Amino acid sequence: MKKIISTIAVFGIFFTGNAIAADCPKDLPTIEPGKLTMSINATIPPRQYIDDSGNLQGLHPDLGNEIAKRLCLEPAYMNVEFAVQIPGLATKRWDMVNTGMYYKPERAQIMRMVPYVVNALALVVERGNPMGVTGYESLAGEPVATEIAGFADNLIRTINDEQVANGMESMDIKAFNTFAEAFAALGAGQVKAVFGPDAVAAYYAERGSFDVGASGLNPGLPSSFGFDGKTGQRLSQAVAKVLRDMVEDGTYDRLMSSYGATQIQFWDDYVGDVAVYYNPE
Repeated sequence: MKKIISTIAVFGIFFTGNAIAADCPKDLPTIEPGKLTMSINATIPPRQYIDDSGNLQGLHPDLGNEIAKRLCLEPAYMNVEFAVQIPGLATKRWDMVNTGMYYKPERAQIMRMVPYVVNALALVVERGNPMGVTGYESLAGEPVATEIAGFADNLIRTINDEQVANGMESMDIKAFNTFAEAFAALGAGQVKAVFGPDAVAAYYAERGSFDVGASGLNPGLPSSFGFDGKTGQRLSQAVAKVLRDMVEDGTYDRLMSSYGATQIQFWDDYVGDVAVYYNPE
């Protein structure tokens, strides 16, 4: 299922006379002139979600809206599952992936990536943590949910393979289309834990639905904006420049701090500035 979200309707923003400035990039190659179309999977509060009024909320849309404003473009979103987002760049369904996609060197071989925030992962469990989950080993032989095709899905399978090689019982890993579905399965007792971003874990724990069994797992993994490898050079460089400007004027710090997010300069591989990563084979 996909949903097109126009921020004219959702956020009631757009251009004032001051927004269209002389330093706006000219003729950026977007799929629809005057718009920055971004894919997002709005099922991961507090980073990206639809609130009770039907509005798109979270750190990632806030960043996307600010970037679009500074590029003098109208922000628009297509709410789709993660599995279709990278292929959608090549088929020109959207200009930019803005869904908290993890940076990986192998991804940077096929697409242009702009890392912007550092993440960690967590195991979310039933209220009260009845199994006493403290880490991956606690879930040997148990059903564990995550979101399909993402970094967490690949990582939990790698960890499970390592545990099995060491003589432990295999987890029963269940990959769902969205984290919302994964947490619904946890609430229904179909799985014993959900493996996903620690910010999501904290969000649900604060609302009393679940508890966090373990957090801060595999720290240092950055989320990145994604752009088509072949055609995304100008747009990716323009977005990286906007982020550098936001760092300089304090907007980046204010946004990251408001969501309790770890800034990109704490990434172990940070090169001293926001940059585009692209290393085609």
